[in-house]
This record gives sequence, structure tokens and C-alpha cells, in this order.
Amino acid sequence: MNEIPPLVHARNMRLIGHSDQGGRADGVQIMVHRGHAFVGHIFSRGFSVIDVGDPRAPKPVAYVPSPANTWSLHLQQHDDLLLVVHARDMFAQPELADERHYYKAKGGFHARAAGARDWSAGMAVYDISRPEAPRQIGFMPVEGGGLHRLWYVGGRYAYASALLDGFSDYILVTIDLADPQKPRLVGKFWLPGMNLAAGETPAWPREEGRYGLHHPIVRDGIAYCSWRDACLAVVDVKDPASPRLITHRSWAPPFGGGTHNALPLPERHLLIVVDETVLDNREDGEKPIWVFDNRVPANPISIATFPDPSDRDYLAVGGHFGPHNIYENRPNGFISETLIFATYQNAGLRAYDISNQFRPEEVAAAVPAPPRKAVDPRPNRPLVLHSADVFVDRNGVCYVTDFNAGLSIIAYDG
Repeated sequence: MNEIPPLVHARNMRLIGHSDQGGRADGVQIMVHRGHAFVGHIFSRGFSVIDVGDPRAPKPVAYVPSPANTWSLHLQQHDDLLLVVHARDMFAQPELADERHYYKAKGGFHARAAGARDWSAGMAVYDISRPEAPRQIGFMPVEGGGLHRLWYVGGRYAYASALLDGFSDYILVTIDLADPQKPRLVGKFWLPGMNLAAGETPAWPREEGRYGLHHPIVRDGIAYCSWRDACLAVVDVKDPASPRLITHRSWAPPFGGGTHNALPLPERHLLIVVDETVLDNREDGEKPIWVFDNRVPANPISIATFPDPSDRDYLAVGGHFGPHNIYENRPNGFISETLIFATYQNAGLRAYDISNQFRPEEVAAAVPAPPRKAVDPRPNRPLVLHSADVFVDRNGVCYVTDFNAGLSIIAYDG
């Protein structure tokens, strides 16, 4: 059994299990299905499967390596299909060891992925009917840097951010999964100024920053797209082959940008939007979690922001302090339009009650112990917590990944 390091801070949450993921303690996106957690790695390349049937005693059961020089940090699961991104391993490049060069590069981002291609770019499809033994059944190649993050909750189509040849940064693509063994890219959408191959004049929201899609979340034929420093783009994808813009909202500057998630809450006509902190000590500016009134999708209006953690001075801890990700109401997991779970990097996991959408309130928190050693190979990175993603099951058990500290399994007692 894994030794469970104690929580540094807890409120209405308990740490019940921990795993070093078979010695690969780095993780980003996580999905839980059939009592197994699927974790995409950011430094170890590939993904791991952990048996969490007993969340108090998680057991690594499989590791699927990615091809050479390839990231598989993001993945999506629905029923017995697992979709896994393939993209160039950006943080393995010496020139991108400094995060500013990745997140705040001047001009376009596409040049970073140019040159001879020695990585795999596209999307792999796995059969996980036996979750301890994922079996690849399909692959969709793309010409370019590859895919970053996917959205898939069943049905015929998946949606992703993709860095394709000729574009300055990641754009929205739609993927036909009618035959999961032969997925096809069928539609593209980009903001003006991104199609350099077509001669568009480059357009970025400011001198430095990323003008590219992090990922979409799709509900009722509308893709809510987090466009990093270009903030929020709302896109009609009812015709997957011809996506069209409904509206584009930008608040950077004066705020820091880095928009990472845009989660619709359709029953309440709300939209929860996360701006990710991407540099140490909040050098990239203020990064709120926003509440938008979304009664008119063509005119989303910000009405509140979530409070920052206040149990200690997390800026003094070092590393990244601020939001990274929120749990996205997966169909096989916990679903709520009043309780939002967010990873806050060096401030761990937080839960917020938004029953009053104008006054979000923190109601629970869990801050795992910092890692004892780094998996992150980049030089001069502080050895601090970097909580990355969270999956919440129907029993309120939270599965939290970290860049270095392994998988923490946390019970919500609120």
C-alpha cells in the first residue's frame, strides 16, 4: 500500500488514498471509468492506468508509452472508448524550458513546431472494455504540432484544439467518430489572423501571449472555447463541418488572460470561466474564476468571480498560485450546477458553492503535501505542489493529479 502523506490544509475534505502512479508521479488530465483512473503524463510521456476500485488502496496496473518526442497529456473517455492526444512534447525542447517562451512568446506560436517532424501528431483511440489493458484500435493523424486537449462525451463527434501546419497557434477542429477505428477531421474554426498560410494578417490580443485555443466544451451544439490570451470564443458547431462564430469576448488586458475552461451550466444559464495562472508568483497578472450570465449565448456577461484561497499566503509558497482547472461535469461522474471543484496549483483542491451566483463561496479545501522529488526535468523549477486536474465521482470522491506529487484521492464531506 502507498504511504499516504498528510494534507497540509483541509476543510470538509479528507485524504483517503494516494498513488505515485508506478513511479511516474506526474499527471495532467484524468478520467475515471470502471473503477480505473486514466492519467495523462506531462513529463513521463504516455498515460497510466490505476486501479481505484478501492480508493484507499490504488494500484497502478498499466502504462502506455507515447511515441518518441510525443505528449499524451490530455485524454477523454466515454463508455469503453478512450481518446488520447498526440502532440509534440513542447517542454522537452530546451528553448521552452522557460515557461515564458511557451506561454508568453512574442508573435505566433506555430514556428515553435516547425522543422523536421520527429513526433506523432493526432489522436489515438483505445478500447478500454478491459480497463487494465487498453487496446489501440484507431488513429487520426494531422499535419502539424498535434492536438492539445479534447472534448468527448459520446455521440458521433469529438472536438479538439489542434496545431496544424499553416496556423499560428491551436484552432478548433471537429472529429467524426462514426467509425472509431477511422476517425476523421471534418471541420475547422479559427479566429481572424490565425491562418497564416492563407495570408491573413497576424492578430494577437497584445504584444506577448498565446492567441490559441486551449479546448472547447460543447453543449447543445455550442462550443464554449477557451482561447488563452484571446479569452472566450463561443462557436456554433451544430454543423460540425462548418463551425461559425457566435461571439468573441476578451478581457486581457486589463486581466491576465490564459483562459483555460469555459463550463456551461445550462439549467441555470450560467457559464463558469477559468483563467489559468501560467507563470510563477502571478507574474502573468490576476487570474480569476469568473461567473458569466449566459442567458443569451451571443452576449455572455460577467457577474462575479470566485474568492482566492485565504488560509495562508500562497504567493510566498512559490511556483504557480492560481486556478488551473475545474471539474467539467462528466456524464459518468458527479454533476452539479451549484458545486464547483477547482485545482489551484500550489493551493491544492478547492470546492465552491455558487447557489448564489453573485457571491461564490469556498466551502471545502484539501492541500496535499508538496512532492519529495521532481519528475519535471526543467531546470530551476520550485519543488512545490502543482495540482493540475480533478475528476469527481458520483460519491463525491475527488481524484486529483499533480505535476510531481502523484495521484491524491480525496473524499468531499460537505
